[in-house]
Amino acid sequence: MKYYVVIPAYNEQDFIEATLQSLVKQSVLPTQVVVVNDSSTDKTAEIVNEFVQKFDFIRLVNKQSSSIHLPGSKVIRAFQAGLDVLDDAYDIIVKLDADLILPTTYFETVLQHFKSDSQIAMVGGVALIEKNGNWVVESLTDTDHIRGAFKAYCKTAFKQIGGLKPAMGWDTVDELLCKFYNWKIKVDTSLQVKHLKPTGAVYDASARYKQGGAFYALGYGLVITCIASAKLAMKKGKPLLFLDYIKGFFKAKAEGKEKLVTPEQEKFVRKYRWQKIKNKLFK
Repeated sequence: MKYYVVIPAYNEQDFIEATLQSLVKQSVLPTQVVVVNDSSTDKTAEIVNEFVQKFDFIRLVNKQSSSIHLPGSKVIRAFQAGLDVLDDAYDIIVKLDADLILPTTYFETVLQHFKSDSQIAMVGGVALIEKNGNWVVESLTDTDHIRGAFKAYCKTAFKQIGGLKPAMGWDTVDELLCKFYNWKIKVDTSLQVKHLKPTGAVYDASARYKQGGAFYALGYGLVITCIASAKLAMKKGKPLLFLDYIKGFFKAKAEGKEKLVTPEQEKFVRKYRWQKIKNKLFK
C-alpha cells in the first residue's frame, strides 16, 4: 500500500523538525510527503528545505493566505493545496499536523489495519500532551474519534465523502459521512502520538463562537448542540464557554450558515448522535 502525507504548516519552526524526523524514521516510509508552508513568517520553510535536500520523497509547497488562524478553513485550504500537487496513485492519504512526534511503527500499524478490513475508511491513534513532565492522553474528544491532527483515509472513502471541508467541524463531519456511507473508523489506542502544541493554542479569540456555528453546520440541532457544548466546555475546564458555543449556534442559524451535510445526512447525524447519547446513559 502506498501512503501520501500532506502537512499544512504555519509558523511551525519550533516543532516541524521533530515531526519530519519522526516521519523519515518510520518503519514503512511514505511514498510522498508534501509540506504546505502557509504564509509562515518564521523559519518553517528553511527547516523543511533541509529535509527536501536529503529525502527525495519530501517536497515543499508555498502558499499565501491570511495570517488569521481560525480553526478549519485555513488548515484545510492548505491541505488541499498540497493534495492538488499529488498524483492519484496512492492507496492512503494522510492529513498530518506539523507539531507531532509519531512512534516509529505508526504507519506500519496503520497500513496493517487498512489491509485487515476493506471497509475501514479511516485509521488513527491517540494524542498525548505533556503535563508536569509526563505525557498523558489529550482527552478532548470521545475515544472512538480520530483527532484531526493525524487522519489517514483510504482513497475510496476519502473521495466518496468529498474530501475534507474547509470549515470548522471538518474533522467531525468526515467521520459522520463515513458512517453515513457504512464505512468503519478505527482508533488504535496503542498508537500514541505526542502532540507538542496544545489544541487551539494559536486560534483567534473569536474562534470560540465558531464552535457553536460548527455544531449548527453539522446538523446537530439545538438540543444536541447544548449537550455537546456542555460536554466540550467541561472537558476544557471552562464552563462559561458553553454560553459562547450557544451564541455561536444561534448566530450561524440567524445568518443562514451553509451546512456541511445534506438534509438526508442531517437526519442520519441526529439519529446517530442520539443513539450515542443513549448508549452512554444506559451502558
